[in-house]
Amino acid sequence: MQQELLFEVRDGIGLITFNRAEARNALTFDMYRQLAEHCTAVGDDEAVDVLIITGSGGRAFAAGTDIAQFRDFHGAEDALAYEQRIDDVLQALETCRVPTIAAITGACTGGGAGIAACCDLRIADRSLKFGFPIARTLGNCLSNASLSRLSSLLGAARLREIIFTARLIESEEALAIGLVATLVETAQDVLPEARSLASRLKTHAPLTLQATKEALRRLRVQGPGAADEDLIVRCYTSEDFREGLDAFLGKREPHWKGR
Repeated sequence: MQQELLFEVRDGIGLITFNRAEARNALTFDMYRQLAEHCTAVGDDEAVDVLIITGSGGRAFAAGTDIAQFRDFHGAEDALAYEQRIDDVLQALETCRVPTIAAITGACTGGGAGIAACCDLRIADRSLKFGFPIARTLGNCLSNASLSRLSSLLGAARLREIIFTARLIESEEALAIGLVATLVETAQDVLPEARSLASRLKTHAPLTLQATKEALRRLRVQGPGAADEDLIVRCYTSEDFREGLDAFLGKREPHWKGR
């Protein structure tokens, strides 16, 4: 039986691949579960410095939740449990210890777009189609938690516009608005570019990246008054800060330990 989600680690870079190319990598509930589990496990695995998420087949990152998953929905409990499931998965991704990169080819819609939006950085090819066309497909809605994440990334006005019109953001617009950090020509270029970026991130101070991720998450959830003392103290009192100072003054490359 084909594995629907693949995971490997090579040279400190974790790679999660949605592996349902024949279904444009539409996500099953089990795939969501595995994604959350890997994000949590990576946080405890010092062998992983960066995590890349991608889709197989070259035509889609992930074309939303597999519609078959909704056949048994009958009432309020099913709806609320589904949105809670999605929020739990996105929170596991958002709080993952290491930097996360979405390597996107083609369709990136619905739940797939939510996952990509939660990654720290996104790389895409020119076939990108990003959005939430639910107003012309299922007629469901996004939770407040999902809307908050997406609004922080896209802005409330643009988010409202793409949901109301059910249009998809394409590659040039995605680059112009900062939705993607890098645009490459073809699907075959996406993963190598993501690996190149991951290799660069591996050379940077991990505590700086972790503190920045968590601070931005707190600002989104709690607003400008969000606490940051623990993040500041952790960085400034770390071995890495002393190493960075010594390396800078000694005109050499620092050797980060993440502590």
